[in-house]
Amino acid sequence: MAYPLPRNSGKNAKKNSRRTNDMKRHVLDSFAVLSYLYNESGAEKVKQILHLAIQDRAEIYMSSVNWAEVAYISKRKSGPQEWILASFSLTRLPIEIVPADLELANIASDFKYKYKISLADAFAAALAKAKKAELLTGDPEFRELEKELKIDWIS
Repeated sequence: MAYPLPRNSGKNAKKNSRRTNDMKRHVLDSFAVLSYLYNESGAEKVKQILHLAIQDRAEIYMSSVNWAEVAYISKRKSGPQEWILASFSLTRLPIEIVPADLELANIASDFKYKYKISLADAFAAALAKAKKAELLTGDPEFRELEKELKIDWIS
């Protein structure tokens, strides 16, 4: 697993930032985060967005459902101990983990009803819609959703 930390990342950088309504917003799906963690195709694009957030030029969100998906995939791929290190690194990045509340669940259920996507993907789409954000992904399952969401393809 490769998960270098960008400079000046972390909770203090996030707390002290000045957010504005015109700041670009991004939602990371599991595909994007796994690409970053494993330095796979698309990782550079994810790093660029992270650097923008560190510079207070972007906001980044991730659903807690997608966090769980990244966690179990990482544990299967690299083992639980490696996931502990990776999760520590991820929590130091300027990514806001958004809980799956009832409002988000209802939006996700609409996406899951309309499209052939996983439940985790439905939550990523729901969060992008709720935050009026671009969805950062490389997952081809999202092609169908381009008519409803702005998608920023990493690969």
